[in-house]
Amino acid sequence: MKKLLFNRVFDGADEMVAEAEKALAEALKKHGEAAPIKMPNTAYFLANHLAYQNRKVTTLGELKQGFEETKAEWMPRNQRLGDAFRRGFGTFMAAEVIEAVKYIDTATPYGEGNDREYWGHMSDAEVRELGVPLVTGDIPGFVVIVDEAPSDEEAAELIKGYQSRAIFVFLIGKIIDQARRMGVNMNFSVRVVPVGPERWHVAHIISLVNRAAMIFGNTQPGDHNAFDDYTFKRIRAFVNAFAPVRDITVACGGGAIAMGFPVITNDTNDTWPVPKSLIIQEDTKDWIETSLEARDIKLKVTKIDIPVAFSTAFEGEIIRRADMHCDIDGSKLDCFEWVTTKEANEIEDHRIEVIGPDIDTIAEGARSQMGFIVELSGKNMQKDFEPVFERRIHHYLNYAEGIMHTGQRDLIRVRVSKTALAAGFRARHFGEILYAKLKGDYDSIIDKCQVKVVTDPALLKDLKAEANKVYETRDARLQSLTDESVEVFYTCILCQSFSPAHVCIVTPERLGLCGAVSWLDAKATNEIDPNGSCKVVTKKEPLDDVLGIWQDVNDAVQEASHGSLQQVTLYSIMQDPMTSCGCFECICGIEPSTNGVVIVNREHSGQTPLGMTFSEMASMTGGGVQTPGFMGHGKQFIYSKKFMKAEGGPARIVWMPKALKEFIGARLDKTAKELYNIDNFTSMIADEEVSQDPESLVAFVSEKGHPALQLEPLM
Repeated sequence: MKKLLFNRVFDGADEMVAEAEKALAEALKKHGEAAPIKMPNTAYFLANHLAYQNRKVTTLGELKQGFEETKAEWMPRNQRLGDAFRRGFGTFMAAEVIEAVKYIDTATPYGEGNDREYWGHMSDAEVRELGVPLVTGDIPGFVVIVDEAPSDEEAAELIKGYQSRAIFVFLIGKIIDQARRMGVNMNFSVRVVPVGPERWHVAHIISLVNRAAMIFGNTQPGDHNAFDDYTFKRIRAFVNAFAPVRDITVACGGGAIAMGFPVITNDTNDTWPVPKSLIIQEDTKDWIETSLEARDIKLKVTKIDIPVAFSTAFEGEIIRRADMHCDIDGSKLDCFEWVTTKEANEIEDHRIEVIGPDIDTIAEGARSQMGFIVELSGKNMQKDFEPVFERRIHHYLNYAEGIMHTGQRDLIRVRVSKTALAAGFRARHFGEILYAKLKGDYDSIIDKCQVKVVTDPALLKDLKAEANKVYETRDARLQSLTDESVEVFYTCILCQSFSPAHVCIVTPERLGLCGAVSWLDAKATNEIDPNGSCKVVTKKEPLDDVLGIWQDVNDAVQEASHGSLQQVTLYSIMQDPMTSCGCFECICGIEPSTNGVVIVNREHSGQTPLGMTFSEMASMTGGGVQTPGFMGHGKQFIYSKKFMKAEGGPARIVWMPKALKEFIGARLDKTAKELYNIDNFTSMIADEEVSQDPESLVAFVSEKGHPALQLEPLM
């Protein structure tokens, strides 16, 4: 006899609660109520409890209290749709109990790194990593695939189908084993995540979603309606559940539907009432199109004549030496990539020319050399756009499965996998990728495009020297672009799809806080679509040159933020600083004991001298709010002469992670020399090897005679 859908939700929720009671009882017996409990690398405690109960769980005793509230207030058993949905949310919190206790003894219960068996908890840094691709559409949506496909082949086909459409894939249950048997590459970087084998692993996915709402949307803990509204409107997710669907999965599905995430299944074992977001699609071969339609995801597909899959999902793919056919290495050999402007009569559109031997002639595992020359023409083409398009080469080549690209200019490195070579990938396919993407993405600027892929060693040395002269000319031009020398700035509201009140003001000396939008990028974006995400901002009405205030900038910010913001200063961290959306590369915060500021980048997971990690610092800003004393920003802004100009500039920097210091050190030293006549300024900046607390930081900067000690007090 078939069960009513309500009863399946209720019974499944009871099953999850029973598992949670068992796990919690065992943890309490072993550790006691005072035992600390914390998910690793997050400032949001147990995010589902924080979101739905406004409870900051830090001990097992507090988790016990939260679980009692879950059972009392989130588990009604009435034959009403709303109560079934509420039970779904209670099921998520019970699932979080089961998973949370696994992290008491270790921060890595499922192993470490990209090769761990299951992913489990996802860090705040990973959540923030999704910000830019979500707002650009490089990740158009998420799918959670539950349990076992009819065959291993169909499992791989479904996963690859979503991956080729750039949909981020989470896997729960036996489909993970199927994917492993089929050799599917799985980790966060390639956007196929084996979350875990049991239904309660869904807690980690809901945690990611709820943290996205808090990080990007400034959704306040405890405001359940606001979370529902945010996930429904801004997180394009859906669930695929293979039959037979267990009751515990149905209970989770009730919560997913309440969040706005449709469930597509081939299980017909339900009777009315069935919500419209529960879609029965018996032909699993049609799940992808059914799912995309259910979430109103419309994809722009660029047809590219290459023999491997092409998707933004492959951008994070790592090709290890054992899997590599060849290594095109600009650090050792003559390599470069160069975009140049030509007259229309000098270009034959879609001409792809390989000059020299093809990559299949390279000995397996060998180091090789290559140069890319992309020649463009168009009535709207400008020389200033050349470096913008050149930087896109990195992304475009990485979208090809089996191709890994790093670096830029003459320090590129490109690896081609054995699998890609076996599929038929050759040198001309680099040209096909660049042609299709540049013409497709910039069709209002580029009328004609031809590509030369040069592999002839006899030509590469001279061509590289010629390209380097162009780079030098460009650098001189870029250095002349200051905030004072240009007539306009640009707004960037790309992130408003996730952070409705946030607005970036992009200037020559202050790029977007995500690090991906420079003034030239914004200019090119505006040329493509004047009514798009980047609009012109005049600067005819200066109010304060030191703080960086213009009346016309304020007017633009008020309009773009729909009245949420009234004034923004571009050069101050203390007075009306620019807002942050949540996907910033770095965050800067004042450090009172040294009269300076600490900067930490998203990749650094350790403590700072403020007693906070990146995630904890970042939780104090983001979501489009102004937080005096804290500021999200791009890495390149650190060595700008406009960085904290109102408070003394880069001379305030007293601490940053060693890796970040090495990345921007030479350019920061140059800025410090020009502004303060200080040599080797970065040697005065502490890092995690020197200090992780205020006392040792004060000792270090005092010993170095750091200039921040002599500046006006910040507070």
